[in-house]
Amino acid sequence: MSTVQSVTRALSILNVLAEHPNGIKITTLATELGLSKATVHRLLATLISSNYVRQDPETERYKIGYQIVTLATHFLNHFDLIEVAKPHLTKLSSEINETVHLCIEDQGQALYVDKIESTQPIAMYSRIGTRAPMYCTAVGKVLLSGMNSVECDQVINSTPLLKITSQTIDSIASLKAEIELVKKQKYAIDEQEITEGVRCLAFPLYNNKGKIVASFSVSGPINRLTEDYVQNSLKEKMSITANHISRELGSLS
Repeated sequence: MSTVQSVTRALSILNVLAEHPNGIKITTLATELGLSKATVHRLLATLISSNYVRQDPETERYKIGYQIVTLATHFLNHFDLIEVAKPHLTKLSSEINETVHLCIEDQGQALYVDKIESTQPIAMYSRIGTRAPMYCTAVGKVLLSGMNSVECDQVINSTPLLKITSQTIDSIASLKAEIELVKKQKYAIDEQEITEGVRCLAFPLYNNKGKIVASFSVSGPINRLTEDYVQNSLKEKMSITANHISRELGSLS
């Protein structure tokens, strides 16, 4: 059985199980799929080990596993986030003509889920779906600031604080102090910490429970994103954008 064929058959199993909320016996499942009982059993064992399928110990019927619910919830939450945020981030990018990124936390890293390009001759190279360390990015520091102490410590302690540039924070004590500052000021700055010559400002986005669910950033060369521009103009524009998006996500603050 080829890898592609195995994947196709596993997905077919999930599709059939989705049509049987009360579960289905392996013999019936094999018949519906036109596969041997042995083949279906092997595929089910793999899906069960990953929690995509579960078996009722009393009826021996197979049902959709809880990992499917997790995936669906994850997708729907982030889909709504992108749909809500995109027009506001596009407007901001158009006004300032700089690259804007939208990020979430995933597996202890900052995951880029959307990007609005600028028309500047020197733009920021990045791709949707790529990841970046939390400790040396503005979006990452914002996301860390939204975690409880246990979650935050787990991420920090499992991440090597490598000295990527001369400005990179490379000690746990300094990083924790930086996170406390981000909590207080409600934004974060990446001061050439991951890329020499690039400054980045990031703000949090809140949901209806007041929890930080994402962060968006504006990145650019330090000769465009000067300290004066960041503090006296860009920060206010981004704060307004953050408030608009957060309110649409249900935030009351």
